[in-house]
Amino acid sequence: MQTSKSSNLGTETISKLLIKQAVPASIGILVMSLNILVDTIFVGQWIGSTAIAAINVVLPVSFFIAALGMSIGVGGSSIISRALGANNNEKAFKTFGNQISLTLLFTVTFAAFGLYFVEQLIPAFGGKGNIYEPAKVYYEIILYGVPVLAFVMMGNTVIRAEGKPKFAMYAMLIPSIGNLVLDYIFIGVLDFGMAGAAWATTGSYIVSLLFIFWYFLSSNSELKINLKHFYLQKNIVSEIGALGFVTLARQAVVSVTFLLVNNALFDYGGETSITAYAIVGRMSMFALFPVFGITQGFIPIAGYNFGSQQYDRVKEVIYTAIKYATILGTLVFIALMFFPEIITRWFTTDQDVINITPNNMRLAFAAVPILALQLIGSAYFQAVGKALPALLLTLTRQAIFFIPLMYIMPLYFGELGLWISFPIADVLATIVTAYFLRREVKLNLNKDS
Repeated sequence: MQTSKSSNLGTETISKLLIKQAVPASIGILVMSLNILVDTIFVGQWIGSTAIAAINVVLPVSFFIAALGMSIGVGGSSIISRALGANNNEKAFKTFGNQISLTLLFTVTFAAFGLYFVEQLIPAFGGKGNIYEPAKVYYEIILYGVPVLAFVMMGNTVIRAEGKPKFAMYAMLIPSIGNLVLDYIFIGVLDFGMAGAAWATTGSYIVSLLFIFWYFLSSNSELKINLKHFYLQKNIVSEIGALGFVTLARQAVVSVTFLLVNNALFDYGGETSITAYAIVGRMSMFALFPVFGITQGFIPIAGYNFGSQQYDRVKEVIYTAIKYATILGTLVFIALMFFPEIITRWFTTDQDVINITPNNMRLAFAAVPILALQLIGSAYFQAVGKALPALLLTLTRQAIFFIPLMYIMPLYFGELGLWISFPIADVLATIVTAYFLRREVKLNLNKDS
């Protein structure tokens, strides 16, 4: 085999390597986030603010099923990065084949389950009153495309694990651009309403999946699609499951959080409050794209160098990633504190929504400058194959701190208490992550390389 590009992960200077990995990841996340952002703007302006709330109701279910693919991708990619770092190419090939089989098995099963229980799931996730009908239309179409999205998310993480960030970026750009074009055609020109928004999203996923298949069938990839590797192997499935469960648990908690917050806000302020939360959620995906990009760029570098026992480089990439992500997070924080009303008006002309969203947005993002440490810290343990601490640190932010706080704080402060639970949970999770990351560096990375 020719010298692979993945070997650069162990030789290039860390700062250059991190930029090379993080910039394409950030661009991909930015465009995907812009896609979600503009999609929401199209829906809000052309269909109405209730349609924004309807999409927010559907997200937990679609996110969870798509997260199955993402978790299989992240879990397997950690194995692939370390296997390539240790020159164990056969294990990398077998892992990739098992990822494909697992993604197909789980996502199709859960999508079928989600479609069967449509009548029960939509109200459970906050699809009540005027929100129910548009949510149902959107939900049923999106569920058909979610397994495709799962394969896209799985393939994207594997491409990045190979050290090919530009191709990973292309795989994210294609559905984003495609969705915007199809949104304009299906909603703006053909006036298909909620069905048009859903078909635009599903169609864009299919185009991206075709690109990913082309990548793995071409000479660009070190990994090849081979039927003999599709047979599930217990040791590989167990390792993928242990590491992937971290991502799946995080996304499951995100879905549960959407469910709980949507229902709580419906009780406090009805459809208006749910729409405000939907806008804040979209901005969370969009505004934090550089921080998420650095986190994604960090993972294969940390995993490869840990696998090759270059511990000084692992420490260096941890500190460099935290520094860069903190600087960018602070810039995002400043923008969100000063311009929340302008941002809200991008989404809607509903004055009731405009009145309540800006202050809630400030509260939700109040702890953004320190969030980089929590994200990088939890990602490190996943990158190096330490599933249990990765799981615990991933769950601290929402499951361990936010969900209890969202029940306790409103008892004293009403709806305000729910919104201030976001920054409090961020601060507490960051403190816990900092402790465990510092301990890990001291005990396990201060070794001779």
